Amino acid sequence: MKSKPILFVVSLFLILSLLAACTKTTPTTVMTEAPVELTEAEITPPPAETAAPTEEPTAEPAVEAVVLPPDPQIVTITTSDNFTLTGYYYPAAVENAPVVVLMHWMVGDHNDWNEVAVWLQNRGFKNPFENPGSDPWWDPTWFPTVPAEKSYAVLTFSFRDCQPYTAGCQSVQRENWLKDAQAVMQFARGLEGVDANRIAAIGSSIGADGAADGCKLLNDEFPGACQGALSLSPGDFLGVSYVNTIQQLGSNEPPTAAWCITNPAEFGICESAEEEGNAAFKGFSIPDGDHGNMLLRPGLDPLPMQLILDFLDETLK
Repeated sequence: MKSKPILFVVSLFLILSLLAACTKTTPTTVMTEAPVELTEAEITPPPAETAAPTEEPTAEPAVEAVVLPPDPQIVTITTSDNFTLTGYYYPAAVENAPVVVLMHWMVGDHNDWNEVAVWLQNRGFKNPFENPGSDPWWDPTWFPTVPAEKSYAVLTFSFRDCQPYTAGCQSVQRENWLKDAQAVMQFARGLEGVDANRIAAIGSSIGADGAADGCKLLNDEFPGACQGALSLSPGDFLGVSYVNTIQQLGSNEPPTAAWCITNPAEFGICESAEEEGNAAFKGFSIPDGDHGNMLLRPGLDPLPMQLILDFLDETLK
């Protein structure tokens, strides 16, 4: 009977051993990666992405003003009655320059202005033509100095049927010369490199009336285009009253400048013009002066050649 308890104990031990084996847990192994050292390039964040730079438009190179050579250029001018006049254009040293139209007296032609044109052009250019005579207006050594900053485009021409100094105008053609003066003033507006609305006219004797009348006729068509007229010894030589022309120039808004220069014996026409009330009119009586181009000589006071510079400075600003 003693064997049963032993058997029971052995059986119980076996049962408990089996139960312990079934309930035993296997420990979980946690795998960890070894630490990885990062390079500086990997630690530093990449720069923010920026838009590709846009190319700024390249500025166009400045266009340089084309200044014409100083040499006088021969021109032909057609009048309203289809007559062809010949003249010369002296370009200024700058673009968009004011224009001075020179009108000769009856005993000459455009050659009377050979030296004066180059003087007003003020480009250090010498007169390329042979002067027909030896009068003072062909000797530039006594001319007053043109300010360095001034350079005028200059247009000269010959009235119809007028030849060089030794011959002069072969006949009196008042109405035709008036047409010539008008055509030349109109032509001046279209010259290359000039300001079409800054034109002045200067004339002697028949050209003195041509300058005033031509200025008035141009402004009738293109108001304000002619800024002024300077007349050396006017005398109604083109069949039009100088006094009436000055009155009409004065009625413009603003009044168109008109200067009258004569010797004392001929100054009456300047006085009559002044009475017309043109606020932009000036009259000058030159003691010891003479007629027309004979006012263009040294030793006179006031000096007409200096008055020409003063006139241009005041009118062609």
